[in-house]
Amino acid sequence: MGSMNLPNKLTILRVILIPFFVVFLMGYVGGSSARMIALVIFCAASLTDLLDGKIARKYNLVTNFGKFMDPLADKLLVSAALICFIELGSLPAWFVLIIIAREFIISGFRLVASDKGVVIAASYWGKFKTTFQMAMIILLILDIDHPVFTLLEQIVSWAALILTVVSLVDYFMKNKSVLAD
Repeated sequence: MGSMNLPNKLTILRVILIPFFVVFLMGYVGGSSARMIALVIFCAASLTDLLDGKIARKYNLVTNFGKFMDPLADKLLVSAALICFIELGSLPAWFVLIIIAREFIISGFRLVASDKGVVIAASYWGKFKTTFQMAMIILLILDIDHPVFTLLEQIVSWAALILTVVSLVDYFMKNKSVLAD
């Protein structure tokens, strides 16, 4: 496999980190340190995401494997966290379903677009959505029992949800021609 350049190795590392992240987030191991270990793993995985894309573009190491695996690895990491938060009682299922559904819809959209030879660029709304989702996940992992912190958690979570929907609508409006036959 000649496609195993550094960005692709970082993407694979991110996927490998997901089960460890889940095990610590759920508190199956790690005792009182489990949440902090989960936070470190999540931040490390998120950093590999920032790095692999930058390295791939800077050194012209963009591969089909990377184009396929990188967004999938992100969705797996975020979805794993969100699904755990349902079981942990931190987020309602409907909330998580909206966020995950958006990812499925966009992925399907991108598939149709690439089939037609159309490349859809990431939008600012999508970047804001991702930023708020990451912040929400970090706050929910920390789960600090303090009124100010609880309020911040709620504000960031609702902002993430609203941006998820707004970015989907924006995406659809800008690219609806892709669905025309």
